[in-house]
Amino acid sequence: MTEEIEPISPDQARKILDDAILQRLGENWEDEGWMMVSGNDFMARMTRKRTNVDFYVDLLGSVKVEEKEINAGQDFGRQIAWAFLIASIVIALLLARIAGYL
Repeated sequence: MTEEIEPISPDQARKILDDAILQRLGENWEDEGWMMVSGNDFMARMTRKRTNVDFYVDLLGSVKVEEKEINAGQDFGRQIAWAFLIASIVIALLLARIAGYL
């Protein structure tokens, strides 16, 4: 006779996930520059500089941690964000110059 497997609840998964994040990244992970870019009760993606750390909790409560470099999509997105920021500053300076504030 096979035993039925009882999955953990989302609250239990969140607790396990939070403990795994604290163990891997430390108590002050936000102060050290880590940012949670995606997550739910069973997974979280943390990013700092050019590193992603993915935490996964399965339905039995086991934790899997993967550390990788950022992917091409993230790198391209950062380049686009910088381009928009620089273009916005240049446009603002040009408009200020035209309006006579500079």
